[in-house]
Amino acid sequence: MSRIGKKIIIIPEGVAVTLNQGNKLEVKGPKGSLELVLNREVALEMTEKEISVKNVGKTKKAPAIWGLTRALISNMIDGVKEVYVKKLELQGVGYRMAVAGRKINMALGFSHPVNVDVPEGLEAKIEEGVLAISGIDKQAVGQFAAEIRRLKPVEPYKGKGFRYVGEHVRRKAGKKAASK
Repeated sequence: MSRIGKKIIIIPEGVAVTLNQGNKLEVKGPKGSLELVLNREVALEMTEKEISVKNVGKTKKAPAIWGLTRALISNMIDGVKEVYVKKLELQGVGYRMAVAGRKINMALGFSHPVNVDVPEGLEAKIEEGVLAISGIDKQAVGQFAAEIRRLKPVEPYKGKGFRYVGEHVRRKAGKKAASK
């Protein structure tokens, strides 16, 4: 039994939620609009101010889909009201990054510069050495931040590379000199 699926979703002021063709949910708000195609394992009960997700499937996956659908709808409503932001910091001597239009240009210690296109619907800004990725789709923001981090993950000896702001990196001791 999903504890998340049982929770009722409150629709805040300024957000419009519509169900089209029985399985396509559209959420519109001040920051933009998002769409979700619902699984046939779940059904929605909507009033003007709240949404309730009901489990109608009989398969083993149905409870998981029920909780997932409720979380996705809640994230969509939060995203069109306020944008999601992931912040990455780059540490290391000689490592640089700059935003030029819809591209992020980075020098990460490779023999070539690394250029990454910012996906549609997302924004990237650099302030004081911190890359802030923002957008209304929580999954897209997290996925793009993970792809950037994967370019140069933090190494455990010197702590160089991309890390999320506030992330703690466990450091390892280096080689010890042998004494006799």
